[in-house]
Amino acid sequence: MQYYALFVHMIEVGVMGASGYAGRELCRLIAGHPSLSLAFATAHEQRGESLALPGGKSVTFCAADDAPLSRAALVLSALPHGASRPSVEAANAAGARVVDLSSDFRPGHGADGGVPYGLTEVHRDAVRGAKLVANPGCYPTSILLALWPLLASGRLAPGTTIHASAASGVSGAGNSPKRELLFGEVSGNFRAYGVGNSHRHLPEMRATLQHFGADADLLFTPHLLPVTRGILATVTVPVTEIGDDPAALWREHYAGERFIEIAGTPPALSDVTHRNVARIFVQRVAHVRTPTLLILCAIDNLVKGAAGQALQNANLMLGLDEGAGLPV
Repeated sequence: MQYYALFVHMIEVGVMGASGYAGRELCRLIAGHPSLSLAFATAHEQRGESLALPGGKSVTFCAADDAPLSRAALVLSALPHGASRPSVEAANAAGARVVDLSSDFRPGHGADGGVPYGLTEVHRDAVRGAKLVANPGCYPTSILLALWPLLASGRLAPGTTIHASAASGVSGAGNSPKRELLFGEVSGNFRAYGVGNSHRHLPEMRATLQHFGADADLLFTPHLLPVTRGILATVTVPVTEIGDDPAALWREHYAGERFIEIAGTPPALSDVTHRNVARIFVQRVAHVRTPTLLILCAIDNLVKGAAGQALQNANLMLGLDEGAGLPV
């Protein structure tokens, strides 16, 4: 009787674009969630194929047109950038709440500004109960969480340039076949891309900095690591002052946040892989004339940088415990 009561109170959710890395991660997290059940998973080119999930479960992919949207209380869309909006709007019209993992509704991408930006620790109140949430990109998650205490306290040096260099595992580029992501191209190699301040995540980060009144430019250079998952962001930023304990502001600002870790030593990718956490380290930079902080932030790009943060937002939207089903 107890098992039956638990089963009938499971909330049905759907995943669109479930064949990609983020989509598959969503399916796996939902399979282990104590309150959610996977109603459907769409993957047009792989429709009819099955994905094995934890606990001996599995799901068979269906075409987007065949997805039973009316069954889902919430849909998570991991469809490609530029292609997600119509499916998101269809899910909303069917009565489902939606977390969109594409850039289609993010700030800086022509969105109308009425969609909450799901950087959960920053916009928790706006996310709670929302009909649609724009999930942040993986690079912006690592960089904006690193910067947020400074932005909130107004301690950026006026007119400064924030330098952010971040290295990501190859899963951040998706699973579409690309020559530059072949094993022979990536293994034993390390390179920058999106150089010259041209990466597609920059509009999102610039718009967020502007929203919080930051008088600063952002210079961002991404790099590709020969690993599957993880992001390590290195941010250097001139500030108005630095106390005796540079990390004190971060500990105070993120006190009680279960998915933020303030570390006493520089973080490594092995600290965060398969976990829904951002691990942050702060240190004063020596031998420079302007007071400058070095901030390191490590995340798993598929968890805290994508599917995990999306589920964190979904939990809030559905009135569940924010950390339900999330690995820490």
